[in-house]
Amino acid sequence: MTDEAPDCPECSEPMKAGGFVLSKREEDGRRVCRSLLGCAGGHVWWRWADRPYEPLEDCPVPELFR
Repeated sequence: MTDEAPDCPECSEPMKAGGFVLSKREEDGRRVCRSLLGCAGGHVWWRWADRPYEPLEDCPVPELFR
């Protein structure tokens, strides 16, 4: 996993890591962490921590992580 956070796909602002959320992945039934990333514009994104090469997904509950 890289230390450099990408720019926000929505507004191109730099993002900062916001921690991890333990989730159940539907496709394989495993409990895996999602890494949270947020920008100054209030956008919150996440992706599976064990799949850093996959694209960011829009977090469905951003109000919980602001």
